[in-house]
Amino acid sequence: MAEFPKARDFFESSRAAVGDHELRRKLENASARHLDHFAEVKAEFPAYDDERDAAHRIKTDAIAHLDELLIELTSKLEARGCKVFFAQDAADARDYIVELAKRRGAKTVVKGKSMTTEEIELNGALERAGIDAVETDLGEYIVQLRGERPSHIITPAIHLSKEDIGQLFTDKFGIEYTAEPEKLTAEARSRLRAIFLNADFGVTGVNFAIAETGTLVIVENEGNGRLSSTMPETFVAVMGIEKVIARLEDLSHFLEILARTATGQKLTTYTSFITGPRREGELDGPGEMHVVILDNGRSSMIADPVLREALNCIRCGACLNVCPIYRRIGGHAYRSVYPGPIGSIISPNLFGSAAGYLPFASTLCGACKDICPVKIDIPRILLHLRWKESTGEHPIRWPRAIERARRGARRFAKMARHPRTVRALGNFAAMVLKPFAHNGYLRRMPGPFGNWTKYRDFPRPRPHKRSAPAPERPPS
Repeated sequence: MAEFPKARDFFESSRAAVGDHELRRKLENASARHLDHFAEVKAEFPAYDDERDAAHRIKTDAIAHLDELLIELTSKLEARGCKVFFAQDAADARDYIVELAKRRGAKTVVKGKSMTTEEIELNGALERAGIDAVETDLGEYIVQLRGERPSHIITPAIHLSKEDIGQLFTDKFGIEYTAEPEKLTAEARSRLRAIFLNADFGVTGVNFAIAETGTLVIVENEGNGRLSSTMPETFVAVMGIEKVIARLEDLSHFLEILARTATGQKLTTYTSFITGPRREGELDGPGEMHVVILDNGRSSMIADPVLREALNCIRCGACLNVCPIYRRIGGHAYRSVYPGPIGSIISPNLFGSAAGYLPFASTLCGACKDICPVKIDIPRILLHLRWKESTGEHPIRWPRAIERARRGARRFAKMARHPRTVRALGNFAAMVLKPFAHNGYLRRMPGPFGNWTKYRDFPRPRPHKRSAPAPERPPS
């Protein structure tokens, strides 16, 4: 199991993020643009909900038959000359890739966008081995230059403005400052092209793996995934065990919904189908291809009848764009590779009890369930995880203020079973607080209730009035 970051805890980082009004402005702008584009492409595609139903059915069936599909996928890949390695955890996957890169004498590794390689912390392991690992997705390249993690599954630099990126390029490359996206993109492209030409080792993630044909599918917009998988002599694809689907004909259902929910496009610019290393007579492609299939806690999710639904996720990131918590604190506050609603589900299972507080970082509004292209019932799974945390062997150590509020909620829950007591206390509060009310509202409250009136007024409690008995019906 991967080690979960323990720098600043979630509560401190989320408190700081909420107070960062500039961050909130950037997140709101970017999320609103995503949702507008999504609404447009959804409206012009009447079959969208039918495709969601199909995708949900296909993924659920694939997860139910995962062992058979993985055997079939492995046999097809190996028949075409691929080397397949099953990694039990993040360390297994890291060690395999780093040792392979060292044996091949690699100096520079070009990486296509991959949340799975973020999960196993591959970049750090390669750097410790003296190998340069360069992210080639533009957003990933930007956050790597800043020494940060991605803050969104699809849009890694969502927390930055074009002015921030312009200043970053000036500081890092010594070029004249500009905030024009076209010029910044051209600068990054020029530098990355030179790196591609000299790279001897490529690594990418995988969006889908088709068991029937032994085909790996990479979906992207910049072409860097295609370059990372075809230009270096050695190529490694890294995928979670849940990425496998049964048949080639299943893929079209996911391609119809993935780009729409992820980026508001009908289809991404590049969809690459990879079936093995370069064959005799072919001009391009890697001479050697490896596929690392990662478990890292996913098998334990399958064993839980509620949690296994989370493995249907296709990493579109749409649930982040609608989440009121994510849109206020951003991805870095979660302290996890996978932020937002889907991250709050899978992180505790990938990183253990250190991420056990994340299922509580939700209002349970249900917007994530409504937008999910494979119809994952995220609120239901969050409640399931909260229940598991409350009954587990390692209870969460809440900050003092939160623990006090939770104790108060538990006491109120007990008291609410006695309506007469609640009414008596309400009448008492109405009588005591009446002299402090102004125009029907309280501006200050005592004790723990003071946190409410610190930012807003509170309506004065009114005494309970016993309802008049219903008039007797006249005899008919």
